[in-house]
Amino acid sequence: QVQLVESGGGLVQPGGSLKLSCAGSGFGLEYYAIGWFRQAPGKEREGVSCVSSGTDRIWYADAVKGRFTISRDVANNSVYLQMNRLKAEDTAVYYCAGDPYAIGKPCSQFGEYVSWGQGTQVTVSS
Repeated sequence: QVQLVESGGGLVQPGGSLKLSCAGSGFGLEYYAIGWFRQAPGKEREGVSCVSSGTDRIWYADAVKGRFTISRDVANNSVYLQMNRLKAEDTAVYYCAGDPYAIGKPCSQFGEYVSWGQGTQVTVSS
């Protein structure tokens, strides 16, 4: 089972950008659908984006569509989330997670994510 570690979070002003990284070890991330999720204080965890395994299908939540971009880096066994035009409501702990059961299928925020990272804090504030 793959181990995942997120990095790249921090404090940024509204309108700014951050790039989150999800680094995998123990197994190739290309065999996993990888999802990014976030949880704000007092709110339930929500799906942000995912990238499929074995296909080029990508999904974005409506709240981030047009501002966030997910991408794979097979050589570095990583998945990235480029976040632009950040808003205060994007403040949350961001997690990446791996679903090994969706090879060749479109990824989904409701997939069977069995590997989770520890999370990285993103704070958008002036």
